[in-house]
Amino acid sequence: MEYAENILGTIGNTPLVKMNALTKELPCLVLAKYETFNPGNSVKDRMALQMIEDAEADGRLKPGGTIIEGTSGNTGMGLALAAIVKGYKLVCVMSDKQSKEKMDILRAVGSKVVVCPTDVEPDDPRSYYSVSKRLAEETPNSWYVNQYDNPSNTKAHYESTGPEIWKQTEGKVTHFVVGVGTGGTISGVGKYLKEQNPNVKVWGVDTYGSVFKKYHETGEFDENEIYSYITEGIGEDILPANVNFDIIDGFTKVTDKDAAIYTQKLSKEEGMFLGNSAGAAIKGVLQLKEHFSEDDVVVVLFHDHGSRYVGKMFNDDWMRERGFIEDKVVHAEDLINNHKDKPLVTVKVGELVSHAIERMKKYKISQIPVEDTNGIVGALDETDLLRRYLADKNVADLPIKEVMHEPFPIVEKSTSIEEVSKLIHKENNAVLVHLGDDKYHIITKHDIISSL
Repeated sequence: MEYAENILGTIGNTPLVKMNALTKELPCLVLAKYETFNPGNSVKDRMALQMIEDAEADGRLKPGGTIIEGTSGNTGMGLALAAIVKGYKLVCVMSDKQSKEKMDILRAVGSKVVVCPTDVEPDDPRSYYSVSKRLAEETPNSWYVNQYDNPSNTKAHYESTGPEIWKQTEGKVTHFVVGVGTGGTISGVGKYLKEQNPNVKVWGVDTYGSVFKKYHETGEFDENEIYSYITEGIGEDILPANVNFDIIDGFTKVTDKDAAIYTQKLSKEEGMFLGNSAGAAIKGVLQLKEHFSEDDVVVVLFHDHGSRYVGKMFNDDWMRERGFIEDKVVHAEDLINNHKDKPLVTVKVGELVSHAIERMKKYKISQIPVEDTNGIVGALDETDLLRRYLADKNVADLPIKEVMHEPFPIVEKSTSIEEVSKLIHKENNAVLVHLGDDKYHIITKHDIISSL
């Protein structure tokens, strides 16, 4: 009979899969190292097990101990599987930009999850780096994994992933492309492949908001390169010890939008239900087109599974909110598609200004139409109210009809966006679109900017 002693015995030996639709314009053969076939559905299973076994061997991790790690989710999953089999407790510290699915999955396999803010400096006591270290110091019989600087991370890929790629391609691999986060995968695989053939090119995929690309090219750690980004699993605002820049031939940066769009494309055009970093990785391969020739064999590594991003990159509403889905916007009606089901918020001419202010605060709006029994007769906006307040501190007690200005211009549903845009200017902040009968909706500057 053929079987594994436990789930950890199924880690590794993942397949290579030929890319077809998305790479048809490339001159070379592109093969995906498909790491979702690991039991935890990610490449991180490899290094998680290696780090634990090495820590057990040298006494850093003792029986019954608690494993503590800062993770974007996938390393946590690998650690969780090993912790279950080996009898350890696990605490995973994550940033709040990680998907809810990742957090739920970690809890489902018995991990305690601590969530920290994303938009803080690495040395801020609230960062997931700092919280991980603090919890390790405070927790008896605990071991802080520190995948960023732990050499077992790179070792795992040097001893397993790299040899697998070399064997599967029969030594024909010419380029290795992978997203870079902790650096273990690119450094371990890259080192092994270059030892077999020094001509193999190793390319890292970076994201905007990360320091890797500029540091590799200039040797400068530029804090101006650091800002918040959406792409998960790649990029850093620190320089992990596991990133061996001498192994890496170059980096290419991929935008959040392209990473998200290509994550969907992998699913819809290749049948590959993968995570966000895979979208970045395949877009990185396409951006490197000029470096490939007809005889090249390019291996791109896909880190994790799409199930962890169902609420994000595979959710069209989430994509649309971030401008990642380019809906065709031509007419006035198109500008309000995402909120036309909501009623138009208005005030009556006989109400007080205080009522208008309360309504604007409640619905978080900057302008509001004024109506009487015959229809729309005027408008108020925050600029008017501020100007009137500076002139008269008792403006809130005045009837709206005394402070309102001319009503917003009214356009039909079929009016072009160009014509609508011309109606919004310094003296007029909104336009009403007539939806038929006595129904109207409001178009603001925000709606027009969001459509760009």
